[in-house]
Amino acid sequence: MFCFISPVAGRSGDVPDEPMVFLKPSTALVRSGGAVVLPPPSEEVHHEVELVAVIGTDGKHIAEEGALEHVAGYAAGLDMTARDLQRAAKQRRHPWSVAKGFDTFAPLGPIVPAADAPDVRDAAIRLSVNGETRQDGHTRYMIFSVAQLVAYCSTVFTLEAGDLLYTGTPEGVGPVAEGDRLAATVEGLPPLEVDVRR
Repeated sequence: MFCFISPVAGRSGDVPDEPMVFLKPSTALVRSGGAVVLPPPSEEVHHEVELVAVIGTDGKHIAEEGALEHVAGYAAGLDMTARDLQRAAKQRRHPWSVAKGFDTFAPLGPIVPAADAPDVRDAAIRLSVNGETRQDGHTRYMIFSVAQLVAYCSTVFTLEAGDLLYTGTPEGVGPVAEGDRLAATVEGLPPLEVDVRR
């Protein structure tokens, strides 16, 4: 299994014409109850809470109208980013793979089957750090819907069962530190909780 992560949801600024997609390796996955490990090369790792769509049916050039039929389930997730390394890569016009791809940089909560999940188009999404709310948004403000993301990504590469789409984050992205406890929630889905360590 591998993760591919889709762009920001609900941030201020210019609205892109199409999603910005980047990939994470399967070794970035860590389940709820695990830990995000801060990598030695970075001094500034940030959290980004996201709704995750789990692909259940393979597809290529999927029509938006039928895109959700390819989604098997949903979960809360975190896209962890070594922001200092990302900033340096941007300045050099290099890819972001290193900044996004460290082990444990894609925490994933319990997956709920799509048939049992709430309406993810209308759900609060939040992240707290040590009990303090850092991100508080709503999926209704996503720049691209889950259906649009599935359809778009399937024009780039064939989607396969088990692929994960992290669908973007609301405002409030910020740094984490060793010893922090992160709790990510998407309304109606089980919470994702991870510790941060070195």
